[in-house]
Amino acid sequence: MEVTDNSGKVTEYSANHIILATGARSRELPNLKQDGKKIIGYREAMTLPAQPKSMVVIGSGAIGSEFAYFYHSLGTKVTLIEVLPNVVPLEDEEISKTLERSFKKSGMKIMTGSTVESIDTTGDACKVTVKTKKGEEIIEAELVLSAVGVAPNIEGMGIASNLEGIGLEETGIKTEKNKVVVDEYYRTNIPGYYAIGDIVSGPALAHVASHEGIICVEKIIGKEVEPMDYNNIPACTYTQPEIASVGMSEKAAKEAGYDILVGKFPFTASGKATAAGNREGMIKVIFDAKYGEWLGAHMIGDNVTELIAEVVVARKLETTGREIIDAVHPHPTMSEAIMEAVAQAYGECVNL
Repeated sequence: MEVTDNSGKVTEYSANHIILATGARSRELPNLKQDGKKIIGYREAMTLPAQPKSMVVIGSGAIGSEFAYFYHSLGTKVTLIEVLPNVVPLEDEEISKTLERSFKKSGMKIMTGSTVESIDTTGDACKVTVKTKKGEEIIEAELVLSAVGVAPNIEGMGIASNLEGIGLEETGIKTEKNKVVVDEYYRTNIPGYYAIGDIVSGPALAHVASHEGIICVEKIIGKEVEPMDYNNIPACTYTQPEIASVGMSEKAAKEAGYDILVGKFPFTASGKATAAGNREGMIKVIFDAKYGEWLGAHMIGDNVTELIAEVVVARKLETTGREIIDAVHPHPTMSEAIMEAVAQAYGECVNL
């Protein structure tokens, strides 16, 4: 492996095991090229020299929604544009609609089912042409944040960069759909080379990459390791209110053919949420009616990113809904809302 430092000096390294973990960068669309100044990606959004007075955020996934919330909370006039019918489109539909209502209530402009046709950056302001169901609309903003996903760092490395790929083609490492192909222990098709994180298939999340790295290294040193269960990965969105989820949405469970039980517990019925002064949000759980398997959980509200771990562990241990109901949860806490939602799914909730 050759490494070139800032001075141009090239150093060669060799090892029996090399793990590729080059991460990802902000994805660019053909009609949405980033210049790092007026049209930016998430890295520039983290280090702006000054707060913009207005901003258009394109894409309402976790990254887009988090930055939209952040800058809006600072006082920036934010317009959030999403091509799909709902914001945070990978989340359960009820959760998505709850976040959209919260954003709109706070004064943020939300445009769902809308596509950006072009951006004119020749003037002082960016003029964003948006196609909506009602026709075209032009929005002026000081800055445009492109948050339409990430691209793996296995080819060109982004804005105004002269970096080429990382040399996969020279080594013979197999790629597919711009991802490095690996087995369940992150071994590539070439012995001695491994890959983890955003450059392999799976959710582009820090906690996923970290666990992949641990599995990879432990397998290398000969330990008995269990492959990652990609169906039990928690997703968290750090807006206000927060979002956390794991497993199937209600729609996905129905489409998979399950006969389901659905339980919901709003934080308006939570003593702890009431005492804390923010009762916005809810817990939603989905179970297989036949066996009690916990198919999914979806949360929105204060600190739900802390609560989701209970569901991840329970699903890992194949805990049934009945066992959750029988496990005493402390009162008053936000976590008891999980047990209450499960009880509601089984028709046994006494506090709603």
